Amino acid sequence: MSVVAFPEIRCREKTLSLGTKVLIMGILNVTPDSFSDGGRFLDPALAIDQAQKMVAEGADIIDIGGESTRPGSSYVSEEEEIERIRPIVEALGKCMDIPLSIDTRKAAVAQMALDCGVSIVNDVSAMQDDPRMAQVVQESGAGVVLMHRQGQSGTMQKTPHYSDVVAEVKAFLSTSIAMALSVGISSDRIIIDPGIGFGKTCRHNLTILAKLGEFLQLEQPLMVGLSRKAFIGELTGKPVAEREMGNAAAMALAVWHGVHILRVHDVAAMKDAIQVAQGLRNSCDK
Repeated sequence: MSVVAFPEIRCREKTLSLGTKVLIMGILNVTPDSFSDGGRFLDPALAIDQAQKMVAEGADIIDIGGESTRPGSSYVSEEEEIERIRPIVEALGKCMDIPLSIDTRKAAVAQMALDCGVSIVNDVSAMQDDPRMAQVVQESGAGVVLMHRQGQSGTMQKTPHYSDVVAEVKAFLSTSIAMALSVGISSDRIIIDPGIGFGKTCRHNLTILAKLGEFLQLEQPLMVGLSRKAFIGELTGKPVAEREMGNAAAMALAVWHGVHILRVHDVAAMKDAIQVAQGLRNSCDK
């Protein structure tokens, strides 16, 4: 198993070393309607405690989101999204040594978070939904996650269709990388994400997961979000809260195929699965 290695990702004053260790991005949803943990961390004190818990369990990045982008979700205004996340990013920006990420597709929300010390912008629209986002990312020096999504959050799961899902997602990400480079975002600040569950059927998701290695041909670090996704529920018949074992299997396969960053809810449990898979991957590279 040969893995494409990148020395590091620059995200403002912080760097993320990439190589034999797969990095864990801990998910912190500050929303009432996220598919998995909506409403659990609306209280800023609970959200801050959860972030600190994930760091203690081994998270390398904390990803903070104030708007659910699950299938069927509704649009949240800039003002409401900022109100939800401001106390959390203000507090964590003062006490966290690891990079913080803001999960948003709105430039004003990203700018507020960056002003509070956030280092990465995780944009599910690959900077397409808000024409100001590219400038905000470029001027800040932040890292950026460019994700593929077919359609909009509210309707993306109604009739997703591809002739060749891997080829089409790769082409979109290639175009997104070129756009980011064209506005002055350097390649060592760009992470790509094929967008499991975002405008894709169970079969599409499985095809992407089985062929993750092909996305390394784009020569950018690869992040994948699999945690508790609907396709795991379809395969196992388990509700969201009982998908841990399915998560572990999917994440182990992603590690084997060369992923650099995994976005997870259950940091402690998934770290064990990731470390075992990564140990196997590393042994095959020697």
